[in-house]
Amino acid sequence: MFVVYVFRGVLIHSTLGCLTICSLSCTVSSIPCWQLKQVREENRKVVENYTSERTMRKKYYNMVEDMKGKIRVFCRIRPMSRTEAAQGGAIAVGRLDDYSVTVETSRGPREFQFDRVFSGESSQEDVFQDTNRLIQSAIDGFNVCIFAYGQTGSGKTFTMVGDRDQRSPGIMPRAFNAVFDILQENATKFDFKVSVYMLELYNDRLQDLFVSGAEAQSRRVEIKRNRKGLVFAQGAETKEASSAGELFAMFQQACANRHNAATKMNVESSRSHLIIGIMVESRNLTNGSVSFGKLSLVDLAGSERAAKTGAKDDQLKEANSINKSLSALGDVISALSSDLPHIPYRNSKLTQIMQDSLGGNAKTLMVVNVSPSDCNLDETLTSLIYATRVKTITNIAQRNLESKEIAQLKEVRLIFFTLPFLFLQNVDKTPLLEDVMSGI
Repeated sequence: MFVVYVFRGVLIHSTLGCLTICSLSCTVSSIPCWQLKQVREENRKVVENYTSERTMRKKYYNMVEDMKGKIRVFCRIRPMSRTEAAQGGAIAVGRLDDYSVTVETSRGPREFQFDRVFSGESSQEDVFQDTNRLIQSAIDGFNVCIFAYGQTGSGKTFTMVGDRDQRSPGIMPRAFNAVFDILQENATKFDFKVSVYMLELYNDRLQDLFVSGAEAQSRRVEIKRNRKGLVFAQGAETKEASSAGELFAMFQQACANRHNAATKMNVESSRSHLIIGIMVESRNLTNGSVSFGKLSLVDLAGSERAAKTGAKDDQLKEANSINKSLSALGDVISALSSDLPHIPYRNSKLTQIMQDSLGGNAKTLMVVNVSPSDCNLDETLTSLIYATRVKTITNIAQRNLESKEIAQLKEVRLIFFTLPFLFLQNVDKTPLLEDVMSGI
């Protein structure tokens, strides 16, 4: 026989004359063993139901916010690095559930909530899975932006680009495949045209990654907006792509021309912001309507502290430029989240090129990358607070769709404006032609 007695706050188990004493705050009572097990089972079910309901509530809340046009924010916690482990760093950041991050601070645990949270065990495929809907939106004629943010060495480039050998491709190469997979599925219903530009913002100067050397230095790339508020890079070379393989080859060329360097925080640290713009024009073969979508993929360089990265000379200049542009981005996010009448987009070329993605007409996803180590606790908290502000920003996504009649009128107008210049191009190209075509 098994009997439980409680006397003066002490729980006494009596089994065949054997006594086990446990501390318990309770009133004097006698509880049979089967009843105690039943209570424990009921408590376990209550906790499970509470956790499940809490997770579902967060999920539906995020869905409502997404329908309102709020920027979606994912958080990815990378695994502990060898350097952090060697320094004796302890894990201070963890995934509470699919939508929550908990951070152990000097004042106790602090919780942050996002649209999705990925732990160090999450794969590249797991992270990309929820972006397919956004890629479909770009093909449907929406302006879409996916960008990664975080301190240097937090895993942004791995998330966006992948590893060097592409054994674990990131969001960018996976997006290339997804775009052409969707186009192939709809080839009988639509006629598609895909074009792309690839830029880097290095030391506050936009450079075309399709060209290298002296030509890249001499080429002037400027940020412009069309009548619908869509940002584009005037002067940058735009190439057409007919397959995912062709697009990936262009991407490899661009990555080869991008500025990278080693720091104490990262073996291969990005010294510039990478901006890729994929434009998709689709013509409906049934009704003749034309839609124009743009998918912007941005790998931001990481915020740095010179004392930690050991940056000197040119690297220090690069770090200052990176921090200045990220500070300007922070000012824009702060102004948008506070509903201020003036948004300081013009304070940096980075904020200018992301103007339609932050507070504009884009469907935007931010992936904030953080380190789990307490060695980087200050930077992690800054990134998570920053991402929480981004989550409050509302964009007004609009589909860029034109009827068959409007599309035909534009074609006639294009011919009308460009025909006189074609006769002037026997000797050399007329620069004015490019200006006229970009304004139409």
